[in-house]
Formats: sequence, C-alpha cells, structure tokens
Amino acid sequence: MSDEVTVAVRVKPGASRAMVGGHHSGPFGAALVISVAAPAVDGRATEAARRALAAALKVRRSAVVLRRGAASRDKLFAVTSPGDDGLASRIAELRDSGAR
Repeated sequence: MSDEVTVAVRVKPGASRAMVGGHHSGPFGAALVISVAAPAVDGRATEAARRALAAALKVRRSAVVLRRGAASRDKLFAVTSPGDDGLASRIAELRDSGAR
C-alpha cells in the first residue's frame, strides 16, 4: 500500500543554496518553502525544487511529480511513499519549521 500526499510549494529560485522549510500562504493554501540555487529558466528551478523536496522527505525523486504550476513559483507536487511512514507529518514539520 502506498501513501500519496499533495504538497503545496513556494519556490524561491536563485538562492545561494538549496533549503527546504518554512511557511508561505499561497494560492493553494499553506505552502512549504523551497529555496533553490537554479534560476527560473527552462524549468530548472522546478526540477531543482522537485529534487530538494524528494531529498528532504527521503523518497525517490521519481516519487515526486509536478501536478500544477510549471511556470509559477507556486506549485503542487504529488509525493508517493511506500507504506505508512508518516509522510504527511514530515511535510507538516518542514512547513512549520525554519529552513533545513
């Protein structure tokens, strides 16, 4: 049995380093903030955010799929994790904390 969670994300491109953590009130509700070094050009920031989210949640990169917001800073990702391993609670911890 796998667990799929939709994650609202606010991407901040052009950061000095990748960081995942923090809260942003966006169009999809409470969003997780992901800062990435990649520029917002040709989907590079989106791909960097997808990889950073996968790393922060300790899931395979292929388990994180963009659902909405390819050309926006506000995005929706679907994250699939095998089994009941507390994926939603890990997302909530990152969103409610500072950057990690």
